[in-house]
Amino acid sequence: MNNLPPEISDWYQDLVSGSLFEIVAYDEDAGTIEYQLIDGEVGEYDIATWKQLYLTAAEAPEDWRTPFELNAEDQVYSDQTIVPENFSGALSDIEPDSLDLGDDFQIL
Repeated sequence: MNNLPPEISDWYQDLVSGSLFEIVAYDEDAGTIEYQLIDGEVGEYDIATWKQLYLTAAEAPEDWRTPFELNAEDQVYSDQTIVPENFSGALSDIEPDSLDLGDDFQIL
């Protein structure tokens, strides 16, 4: 049986499965506890299930944000603005007087 209160941002380890997770939300009114596993998977317990788990308090793992970080390849252009050489493209070929907007519209 588990006597640990669910605290947001605290880490716990399930002693039966060995899984390590963080509490990300706790709704006392609804009786739900949302958790996130180290691999990013999100799940939910109800209060009754939480009390039946065999848990121990745990420290956040050193590399727990790894699944959410960009790798070196993804970071290459992260802070640079890329502007194409021909920015206007096909729109520069359209002449304004060739547009027929009908009788309901007037170009001022």
